Amino acid sequence: MLDNRPTLPPEIARRRTFAIIAHPDAGKTTLTEKFLLFGGAIQMAGQVRAKGEARRTRSDFMKLEQDRGISVSASAMSFDYREFRFNLVDTPGHSDFSEDTYRTLTAVDAAIMVIDGAKGVESQTRKLFEVCRLRDLPILTFCNKMDRESRDTFEIIDEIQENLAIDVAPASWPIGSGREFLGAYDLINDRLEIMDRADRNKVAETVQITGLDDPKLAEHIPADQLAKLREEVEMARELLPAFDRASFLNGSMTPIWFGSAINSFGVKELMEGIGRFGPEPQPQKAAERMVGAEETPVTGFVFKVQANMDPKHRDRVAFVRLASGHFERGMKLLHVRSKKPMAVTNPVLFLAADRELTEEAWAGDIIGIPNHGQLRIGDALTEGEGLRFTGIPSFAPELLQTVRATDPMKAKHLEKALMQFAEEGAAKVFKPMIGSGFIVGVVGALQFDVLASRIEIEYGIPVRFEGSGFTSARWVSGPEDEMDKLVNVNKQHIAVDNDGDTVFLTRLQWDIDRVIRDYPALKLTATKEMMA
Repeated sequence: MLDNRPTLPPEIARRRTFAIIAHPDAGKTTLTEKFLLFGGAIQMAGQVRAKGEARRTRSDFMKLEQDRGISVSASAMSFDYREFRFNLVDTPGHSDFSEDTYRTLTAVDAAIMVIDGAKGVESQTRKLFEVCRLRDLPILTFCNKMDRESRDTFEIIDEIQENLAIDVAPASWPIGSGREFLGAYDLINDRLEIMDRADRNKVAETVQITGLDDPKLAEHIPADQLAKLREEVEMARELLPAFDRASFLNGSMTPIWFGSAINSFGVKELMEGIGRFGPEPQPQKAAERMVGAEETPVTGFVFKVQANMDPKHRDRVAFVRLASGHFERGMKLLHVRSKKPMAVTNPVLFLAADRELTEEAWAGDIIGIPNHGQLRIGDALTEGEGLRFTGIPSFAPELLQTVRATDPMKAKHLEKALMQFAEEGAAKVFKPMIGSGFIVGVVGALQFDVLASRIEIEYGIPVRFEGSGFTSARWVSGPEDEMDKLVNVNKQHIAVDNDGDTVFLTRLQWDIDRVIRDYPALKLTATKEMMA
């Protein structure tokens, strides 16, 4: 992140586009709810597993998400907070959906990492953090659930520093934990934040004080806790680095806030932190050049496709991150892959499953473009320039199963449903050279449940997944004559994916080693760049 970048138009400079990442159950969806609540986007936050349709969480719109209380598909939400415009992308917390999360992180400028005060850094957090690391994304940390029994504050900070190899600068310091949790001391603004346990949707009371020696503190904090707070903050200031925005922006330091999302505590301070310190819309990387947010022509790329968000209309919405310019409804943009112009007449902004037509959007915003299958993940939209945005990956699946409609008369409809899911990025669909039917590949087992549930609900086709005998897949590329040789000798291992690319299906690592040995001119890869 360079300081000599051109200044952005005020409308773009006020945008903050970020994702929330966390291990399942760390409280990510609850935090998202509170963001919407404080941004004035919703009136009442509903708990994830609360009873009754009226209290369903706003960011989980898929039936399975609501039943299981997990976020499966990344949804985008836009709302204003103070002078800022927040574009928040909620990512799936479940490890079986890491690919969707990975792609989502290509569309944001920063990430909020939510960790559980009792559990610290968990496996999925580590994985997602690695993804952010690859992209040098600035990360803000929120240590949640401090109102329950949690670990020692220094221990949590040490664990983050050691496990994730990143400097941690405390932005606030908790006062007590579990039942004794009173609130936090805001180290950046020298304020005391007191938690109100009575009303979960109420913003914490703030007491302005001058440093930790202020006698006013004694009015709010019992003597023993106050002594402990003074001692811990003194130690923290000596042992831990002070917050430095440049180190945060280049991804080497994370500020940490302590709070309790369910009690609305610490959330507002975190939101202020994103607004005040978070990055403005950043330049996006295309194969041809870097695209700056300040450029006048409109450009953007599709990072996610969601089919059937509204089950009553078989629609598909492409989520587009605008990389530059000022977009206006009705604009004609070039769809780079097909080289055809496309009039964007009904772009939408999201508030979870609710969407509203938007008249305009700026670089940094995420808009939805309803379409009938023209737009795919990785596609670029521009005002004429042939750009191809890079860095949106597709991973080789780790689990492969055959799929069959329980009613043979519906086989044709099943093919259509599978193609939709493949284009949406929800699964890989391979058509083997030998035999009829399809092989479906996913990264995690829970995805099979989600697919079966969605195919039945959205298409009315009950399906069965069965073992395929294959354990992994590799994309094959290289000289055509060598490809033909490989295909002719290994027909039972060859399939094509939904883009028509050749795939080698394997049972053992030995199969892959054999191909590498016998066909040195060919390349077998476990990831494929999704580019127009």
